[in-house]
Order: sequence, then structure tokens, then C-alpha cells
Amino acid sequence: MGFQCIVLFLFLLSSPALAKFSPRFPSSIVRPEQLAQITNINDEAKPYETRYFTQILDHFNFNPQSYQTFQQRYLINEKYWGGAKKNAPIFVYMGNEGDIEWFAHNTGFMYENAPHFNALLVFIEHRYYGKSIPYGGDKEVAYKNATTQGYLSSTQALADYATLILDLKNNLTASESPVVVFGGSYGGMLAAWFRLKYPHVAIGALASSSPILNFGNLTSPFSFNNIVTQDFRSESENCYEVIKESWTQIEETAKQNGGLEKLRSSFNICKNITISADEIESWLSTAYIYTAMTDYPTPSNFLNPLPEFPVKQICKAIDNPLLGNDTFAKLYGAANIYYNYSGNLNCFDIAGDNDKHGLQEWTWQACTEMILPTDGNNKESIFPASNYSYNDRESYCTSLYGVQPRPHWITTEFGGTDIHRVLRRYGSNILFFNGIRDPWSGGGVLKSISNSLVAIIAKEGAHHVDLRFSTKEDPNWLKEVRKTEIGYINKWLSQYYYDFNHIHLIHN
Repeated sequence: MGFQCIVLFLFLLSSPALAKFSPRFPSSIVRPEQLAQITNINDEAKPYETRYFTQILDHFNFNPQSYQTFQQRYLINEKYWGGAKKNAPIFVYMGNEGDIEWFAHNTGFMYENAPHFNALLVFIEHRYYGKSIPYGGDKEVAYKNATTQGYLSSTQALADYATLILDLKNNLTASESPVVVFGGSYGGMLAAWFRLKYPHVAIGALASSSPILNFGNLTSPFSFNNIVTQDFRSESENCYEVIKESWTQIEETAKQNGGLEKLRSSFNICKNITISADEIESWLSTAYIYTAMTDYPTPSNFLNPLPEFPVKQICKAIDNPLLGNDTFAKLYGAANIYYNYSGNLNCFDIAGDNDKHGLQEWTWQACTEMILPTDGNNKESIFPASNYSYNDRESYCTSLYGVQPRPHWITTEFGGTDIHRVLRRYGSNILFFNGIRDPWSGGGVLKSISNSLVAIIAKEGAHHVDLRFSTKEDPNWLKEVRKTEIGYINKWLSQYYYDFNHIHLIHN
């Protein structure tokens, strides 16, 4: 199984006109039936206990409504914990934009290393997602308008995590137990920011595939799709050319008499589904984007059941010599790799992205503070040439929510500009992992900043591959990545215990 985010992570808007080829973090496109398969696991089989914390609605104001509370869900595993008397560490997962159980079942790195560190494991759900819904858990009220949704932000979420962690440590009489935070995709961004904003709460952070530099003009809006393009082009020039030229063919076919029905038949789209060229293109582009993101070296089931190296498998389907010049047959074979590798679907419901679990609240975040420019395409792109347009985003968000995005807020709140010089002065103990085949890596920290602000790069790596459960088939480079991460966490903890004991000796 894969993970995280991601996020994952996920990406921006649900409007086909604006987001035809725009990525979301992974969790933004998980299907409800996939999530049900995870959350319906027998409680006895779940490797954690579910608890709830009474969380304050607004950490930053003192008006009456700020004191409202909601029940925030968190998952806890005490099996390997060495206990408060030994000041054993606490490993905390920073919840992403989705159901926390999904991430808890896909973050094998924490489970596999908890025995080595004698660590307590905690997975905290992000406000407004899963079951952590304000206003009495009533989603209709919580999601109703900007007044009630306005409490959904990264800063509120980080304050939630700090409040919950400190309360949990107090209840466990574990005030001296060091905390290390983990996250991937959007959760990785939160992990990095948490270490910077709450260094008194967490001694270190593993931020996997966290595009904290994908804001403003820090990263080119062409970067994301350039990497998707390179992923496919590196496997097969013909595969790249077929996909690149297919968009025009789809649009021209759709304009013909009976063209849409031809497309429906070619892609085996369910008969009761209304289709358009835009919807088919969005459906195909989603497959290419998320296959590139999850181009793992072993089979996965994070987004969909996928084989190892799914980009290679898609290109094999497109390069199939038995299909001759039938472009649509090639694309249909490619779509089956991503959407139907298990072979269980009789037809494709390309409109079946209804979100019954509140995952699409990411759209609110993407309309307020999470302005990550990703949808630019140059002439070499596998997708049609286009420029990123902030004005389109602003118009869409204003019409949808009545709010204007704040494109510079994240860099104002958390930094990012000249990050190597700035963080060298005051940051420490953050690991930034990036797999270069991951399209989000373009917005990641790819060079180490100091001895304790370390960039770990894997040329063959995909989206937060390091946090996945390990397998016997894992390549050596992935084993080395995890070994390196464990080494740094060991170092952080050793330094903490040394400082703790040294201070106690001085005071005594």
C-alpha cells in the first residue's frame, strides 16, 4: 500500500474549464468507495485506537464565536511506546486534506520504525476533513459559506496540532517525551511549517514530498507538467508523442456528427453518463498526472490499484504494436492501467467523483491561501500549451465563495523567499525528501540548507515513496533513503536526551 498526501498532495479546482489539466494532491481525488474499503476494516484489526479531543474553533481571536469547540479525531498506537518514565518519543502524523484513517493505513514508515524508537504513534485529523467537522459535526453548516468555512486554514490546523499534542503529553504525564512530526504532500508542508512555528513542541520533522516553494513566483508554473512530461518521455518517445497529439484528435472527433458517441465507445464510458471532450481530456489527464506522482517501484493501492512503475506500463499499452495507428485504442489501454488495473469495472463513470467524505474542502483552501501555480504548459509539454492565469483562479473563487485568494499569504506566514539563507539563520532538524519523478518535486527543497536542514533526493523516487510500507522488492536506493532518515531521527533524539540530561545535572 502506498503513502502519503497526499495529499497528498491533490489539485486545485473542480471546474473543468479552469482545472482541465491541473493537479490536485492525491487525497482530493480518492473515490468514496476506496475510502470505505479502509474505514470499514473491523475495529479489532485496526492498528490504533480512535479518540477525540475537544478542540477550540478559533485559536487567534477572542470574540464569542471563537470559543466554540468541535470534536477532533485522532488515532493512537501505544503498542511500542517505552512510556513516560523513560521519556520515550512520540511520533505524530500531521493530517492531510482527508480522512485520517486513509493516511494511517498508508504510512508504513512510522509503524515499521516505532519498535526501534519505542515510540508512541499519533495520527491527527485535519479540521474540516473526515470526522473532525466543526459546528457539531454538521457538514451542511460547516461548509455552508465563507463565514463558517473561514476557520479552515493551515494556521488554524497547526494550532490544533500543537494544542492537542501538548494536552496529550500532559494527560500521559509525558511532558519530557520528545515529539517528532511526520507528513507527506500537504501533510509534509504542515510538518515542515510546524517545526518552524512550534519548535518548543516538536524537536524535528520529516517532510516528504512537500512543495513548500510552490508559491508565488518561487517555482515556475511550468515545472509540474514539465516533470510529468519528462516522466513519460523518458520511457518512450512514441508514448509521449501519442499523448501529446491526442488532445487535438479528441476535440476534432467530438465536433463530428456522432463524434461523442464514438468517443464513448472508444473509451468504454458508461452509457448513462453525459460526456464532452473536456471531460474526457480531464479524465485522461488525471490518469497521466497521478500515475506520474505514484510511479512507485512496487505495486501500490494508494490512489488506485497499480502495478510497479505504472508510467512504464502505460507507455507499454500505448506502444502496443498490435493497435497500429488507433490512437483511441492506445489511450483506452493506458486508461485501464490507472483506472481498472484490477479489471473489476465493466465501464468507466468519468463523472463519478462525488465526494461523500468532505475531501473536496481542499477547493476552499485552494481558493484562499493554497495558491500553488502548476498548470502552465510550454510547447514541449505532454498537455496542450497554456499559461497559468491567476485571474482565472480569482474569478472562479470569487464566484464560488465570495472570497478573494491571498496568493502571498503562505510566503508571508511561513517564508520561502531566499529560503536557504533565511532558514540557515533560525531553522533546524527538518528532513525534506523529494523523488525527482514526482511532479511536486519542482516546488520542493532540493538542496540541503545546513547540517540539520537536509534535502534527501531520489532520482527514481515518486510522491512520498519513503513513507510507504516497505516490501522485499524495494530497490536499494529506497532502502538507503529510509536508512538515512532513520539516522537523522536517531541523531535528533540523541541530542535531545543529551541536552535533557546535561541540563538536569547542572540544575541538580
